[in-house]
Amino acid sequence: MPLWRWVFNVLVVISVAELHSISCTGSFSFNQQQLDRVLKLPGQNFNVSFAHYAGYITVNEESGRELFYWFFEAEEDASSKPLVLWLNGGPGCSSIAFGLAEEIGPLHIEKDGKTLYLNHYSWNKVANILFVDAPVGVGFSYSNTSSDLLSNGDKRTAADNLKLIKKWLERFPQYKGRDLYLTGESYAGHYVPQLAHAIVKHNEKNGEETINLKGFMVGNALTDDFHDHFGVFQFMWSVGMISDLTYKQLNAKCDFDSFVHNSKECVEVLVIADQEIGDIDMYSIYTPPCTANFSRLSHLWRSKTKVGLLRRSYDPCTEKHSVQYFNLPEVQDALHVRRRNSHWETCSGLVNENWQDSPQSVLDVYSELLNYGLRIWMFSGDTDA
Repeated sequence: MPLWRWVFNVLVVISVAELHSISCTGSFSFNQQQLDRVLKLPGQNFNVSFAHYAGYITVNEESGRELFYWFFEAEEDASSKPLVLWLNGGPGCSSIAFGLAEEIGPLHIEKDGKTLYLNHYSWNKVANILFVDAPVGVGFSYSNTSSDLLSNGDKRTAADNLKLIKKWLERFPQYKGRDLYLTGESYAGHYVPQLAHAIVKHNEKNGEETINLKGFMVGNALTDDFHDHFGVFQFMWSVGMISDLTYKQLNAKCDFDSFVHNSKECVEVLVIADQEIGDIDMYSIYTPPCTANFSRLSHLWRSKTKVGLLRRSYDPCTEKHSVQYFNLPEVQDALHVRRRNSHWETCSGLVNENWQDSPQSVLDVYSELLNYGLRIWMFSGDTDA
């Protein structure tokens, strides 16, 4: 055998062995991590002390359901900090638009819709934060099967989010075994406890591949349709936002309705209530409203507290800035967005209007989860209807 052929064969054997070793050690996952890393964003005229990553996790290979994530490591000593998953509700609203860009994320958007600034109250000062657009059809998440956008519901969302966590931990194996907390707001009052339930059941079936769930936290959480309707209407009436007659009609027509699937009679009274509320910002009733042309009624039950804006002058139009920024092609390129949206939206009406299963209460889920020793924190904004 010629020497050159012998050398070639040896190199091939070595290369195959190295590939096998890489596969076994998870270096392929590390390589995908690096492909997902966000190096610089348009409008970012400052450096950051933390790494962040954005990309897709396939949650259903057959239909091509892809959930978009954006992950921020903790500012300091990320290896010692817990992992926190944030989900926005709706159903149909983007965690990137609200949780990240308006509330608890490190990067917020200036009024010009083109530049960024650092949020000095970002949660990644104390934790590693994973934002996920869920379910498919929300934000940058998509499916290759168009009917998936018309068949979202609570059960499939929980199953897809569990699949996302499992596959994300395969891509980021350094976080396997890390303390995990689930967090979110509004309709995430369904997503979060349902996902927690899916995780504890997964752990019971998979002793060695457990997910180290420690607890969850929900803000302004949809929990029980009757009591949540009653409480919202009482708040609106007690601060003088609606009339006595409308308050009585809301309780009569809506209290026993589903939050997601309102009756025609309930919707008619909600329209009257919206007219009486006028230009008051439902989510921050004592601060100036945004006068931009946004339909508040379409997002009537989405919690949008203005966490993280205390150090700057108050800006009620942060949603408008998100719409402008995340529709920029160069921004979508930097975030590795695969599918160009004709128009990126903060909330998907298509997803919301075609929502399938939505139990009227998740109190039974809480009753079961209380037996697992999880830390649970529920909070509500006292100036947020």
